[in-house]
Amino acid sequence: MKLCIVGLGYMGLPTALLLSKAGHSVIGYDTAKNKLELLKKGELPFSEKGLKELYGAGRDNFSVSDKIEPADAYVVAVPTPANEDKTCDLRYVISAMESLVQFVKKGVIVILESTVQPGTTTGPVREVLEKSGLKAGRDFSLAYVSEKAIPGDTINEMINNDRIVGGIDEASSKLAAEIYLSFVKGNIHTTDCTTAEVVKLAENAFRDVNIAFANELARICEQIGISVWEVIELANNHPRVSVHLPGLGVGGHCIAIDPWFLTEKYGNNGIIGTARNINEETPNKIVGIMESIVKSKIRVAILGAAYKKNVDDFRESPTIRIAQICAKRGHEYKITDPLVSNFPEKLFSFDEAVKDANVVLVAVDHDIFKAHEPSLSELQRKGIYILDARNLFKGKFPRLGVKQAEFGAK
Repeated sequence: MKLCIVGLGYMGLPTALLLSKAGHSVIGYDTAKNKLELLKKGELPFSEKGLKELYGAGRDNFSVSDKIEPADAYVVAVPTPANEDKTCDLRYVISAMESLVQFVKKGVIVILESTVQPGTTTGPVREVLEKSGLKAGRDFSLAYVSEKAIPGDTINEMINNDRIVGGIDEASSKLAAEIYLSFVKGNIHTTDCTTAEVVKLAENAFRDVNIAFANELARICEQIGISVWEVIELANNHPRVSVHLPGLGVGGHCIAIDPWFLTEKYGNNGIIGTARNINEETPNKIVGIMESIVKSKIRVAILGAAYKKNVDDFRESPTIRIAQICAKRGHEYKITDPLVSNFPEKLFSFDEAVKDANVVLVAVDHDIFKAHEPSLSELQRKGIYILDARNLFKGKFPRLGVKQAEFGAK
């Protein structure tokens, strides 16, 4: 089968390469010229475990183009950022679908992978594609397939996780499932388009609520004067309890945004909206902790720009929000992250970042930062406040949600 993948980002490119490795003829389309040039030269636009090897295995069946070409199937994996009012921004999805109208022929299938608000596939996506004069479910197939993968383990999860395939009719579900079965080892569950859309949002909203619970629990434990880390460790011995860990908030394109898409038409005043607000407020709490300890102008070295450990992805990273808050309140900051490139602000080496700092914030638990433990211990002995917000050093430095005495600074 000939497939065209529209959007070669963190999900689109691995999908394209997995399909090409499976024997399909795959064309990758993207509007970013520099990305296409890199791929044409055999170089990758971002780092991901196993991606280089996958590119080598699927390259014979994979090509890239700055134009959409005729194909049997189209997979759309473009960004869906949030608008300022937290609603789903569909401009890239609609633009992609408008580009596909001229290629919609009888027997073609269009699959949307982008995370969207409920009803998008059967609503605006269908309406745009039917400008071709053909009808979805009668003349061409239409489906929504949600991704379940995280940076750092994307390829493994794409292959082994279950997939939810939502078709506009049974034939669309079956055809989409056949395409993904060419590389997916997990189970394929078929349903309708809107249910599949909601499943994707529900999964990430659940995780966001759990993280908010952990962050709220951390604040309560701090006030009580006990360690939230011990509370969570002990509570998770219960066979039906699995509490997440507290942190600086939530980052990444999914969890930090998807809950808003789920509730945008149905009210944000319930538990999902409350959890989202708790996690968005957490960076303010972190800056407040530093202010309460230092009691002067903060000069903070922030360890980590990515949104999670051991990846280069900084989309919606809490570090960005913390830096913005510091700047607004007149504090100084320097960010270091050896894994991240193309960050919107200047990044420093570890030594440059900690020089003249009166606070060091461990914002991301990259394994590579563990090598700095001796340096951090020496800084602490000199009276520099170290806040290990990710518990990377297992209690050797002050953490969130602990006894107030642990926050003592010289």
